[in-house]
Amino acid sequence: MKPLANADLLKSPTLIKISALLLLTVASFYLGKHWSNDSYHQLLFFSSSSSSSATSIPKISISPNSNKTFNLSAIIPSNHTTPPPIPIPISSVATESNPPPPPPPIKSFGVVDENGAMSDDFEVGEVEDWGNQTEIAESETDGETDKKPARFRIKKFGMCPESMREYIPCLDNTDAIKKLESTERGEKFERHCPEKGNGLNCLVPPPKGYRQPIPWPRSRDEVWFSNVPHTRLVEDKGGQNWISRDTKDKSKFKFPGGGTQFIHGADQYLDQISKMVSDITFGKHIRVAMDVGCGVASFGAYLLSRDVLTMSVAPKDVHENQIQFALERGVPAMAAAFATRRLLYPSQAFDLIHCSRCRINWTRDDGILLLEINRMLRAGGYFAWAAQPVYKHEAALEEQWTEMLNLTNSLCWNLVKKEGYIAIWQKPLNNTCYLSREAGTKQPLCDESDDPDNVWYTNLKPCISRIPENGYGGNVTSWPARLHTPPDRLQTITFDSYIARKELFKAESTFWNEIIGSYIRAMKWKKMKLRNVMDMKAGFGGFAAALNDHKLDCWVLNVVPISGPNTLPVIYDRGLLGVMHDWCEPFDTYPRTYDFLHASGLFSIERKRCEMSTILLEMDRILRPGGRAYIRDSIDVMDEIQEITKAMGWHTSLRDTSEGPHASYRILTCEKRLLKA
Repeated sequence: MKPLANADLLKSPTLIKISALLLLTVASFYLGKHWSNDSYHQLLFFSSSSSSSATSIPKISISPNSNKTFNLSAIIPSNHTTPPPIPIPISSVATESNPPPPPPPIKSFGVVDENGAMSDDFEVGEVEDWGNQTEIAESETDGETDKKPARFRIKKFGMCPESMREYIPCLDNTDAIKKLESTERGEKFERHCPEKGNGLNCLVPPPKGYRQPIPWPRSRDEVWFSNVPHTRLVEDKGGQNWISRDTKDKSKFKFPGGGTQFIHGADQYLDQISKMVSDITFGKHIRVAMDVGCGVASFGAYLLSRDVLTMSVAPKDVHENQIQFALERGVPAMAAAFATRRLLYPSQAFDLIHCSRCRINWTRDDGILLLEINRMLRAGGYFAWAAQPVYKHEAALEEQWTEMLNLTNSLCWNLVKKEGYIAIWQKPLNNTCYLSREAGTKQPLCDESDDPDNVWYTNLKPCISRIPENGYGGNVTSWPARLHTPPDRLQTITFDSYIARKELFKAESTFWNEIIGSYIRAMKWKKMKLRNVMDMKAGFGGFAAALNDHKLDCWVLNVVPISGPNTLPVIYDRGLLGVMHDWCEPFDTYPRTYDFLHASGLFSIERKRCEMSTILLEMDRILRPGGRAYIRDSIDVMDEIQEITKAMGWHTSLRDTSEGPHASYRILTCEKRLLKA
């Protein structure tokens, strides 16, 4: 009986109604799809009368928006990507109205993006109106205003006067210079920093028409006139092939590569030096050099192609912009003077020291300036002197040559070769010669208690710095092996005794190599215009070594703060450049001379000694518009740093380190914008 019951169910009215409804639904779907093809734009609606009667008849009506077109792009966000529209017929209504104007072209300014990467298309011609007024925000109090003075926050630093566009605080302190008892030994060219409270409190402006610097290696041969608008050197040294300005294209300075003693070019001059002494193998035995009285630094510029880093130094004197020209060209340089204090470089730093018509009287005051050269020259290193007393036979010049010979003999230097207008001496490898001299010989050895690496505001000493008996400093390996070979002088660095120095040295190199590798991958460092780089707290120079390993075409000035251990000897033994500095004081360089500043762990230490705004304003002074700074430090200093950088007009982005969001460190990536008053 059950099969018969199922047959009756199939004939029931309910099932018949459900089947009919499904059939009607499917038919309506296919009819709607047929009528809604691409050539038919009327929307159809099914409707019924307002009557609720069960017998009401459904009706079909046409959309009231039929034959109308709409601009959907106006309601789509600009950053929303849509597929190309399907062509449709344009109605008569649409053709009567003009199409909307195209959007303005997007210009890139190098702003930090959400990934922390900087754009490479910074248009330095686009300026941001900033004003020259400093804005102070409301005072911050803790409810005890009667006990403590109110603390004010700088909301915006104003622009400095136009007259300060090339201001070097410690070299342009006219008030301090006027108070000097004597200037006959060059005291006015040394550091005389403003007193506490009188330091820089504004943003140093660029010259009018400042442009993004010409990239390396083109910058070796030409720079923009508007960036260093000075013609004094062209007038004084144009005939010596230093620098010229094209009469047809006055927008650039040209650097032919010559010098006072090498008017036929630096390359030919360097070839001559290496032929004179076979041991002078540039890029191997000779890796780090100093050029004294460097002019526009063509000597150092052409040594770069031979894998030699040269610290070009000159005072801010009558040719005051020579260091500025050197740095604009992309060549390592610092403003420094041989006067009454030690230069800020360690003992046995340079494999070669060069002086070509550097206008220094080496024999004055019993040769105290040449004793400073001897301190900085590596044991077995070379001193090359190109000057008129070498080759001219006038009575006065011959007398100067005799004095120079006597002085170098007393220093136990060996005159290796004299050819044409160049004389080359070599420093001894040990103290044997010094100890064998007659008693009472001038230029005695310094006391064993003297630290030849103590250079911060240390006066010159009229004695010969001792060469370590163990040979440390003079027995470095050749380049490039020396970059990653732990040097012997690593053992002389003052650290806690439990630290294994060689392991620490290798660990630092590995750490920065991995970090730079991640920057290259994630932040596209290969596309960044890096040339002049400063590591503000360099340690053993691992950051600079990593940049070299990753083939980034730049040079790094490794700064060792006085607040930490003096690692400068290790940095130079590795074949890198460095200098001692106190970041609570200004740095001896011109404004706008570095493309990139790196500060790792600097502020958490130095904030105990001075205001962080002091350091950041100095960073702004030496950083080029469009330049970048990476600040890697503890979380507890980042809020204040961000607040100050915002007041300086920098664009910043705070990022996690590779350790993740719970690490105690963060990275602040910054970009300096071109501001105008």
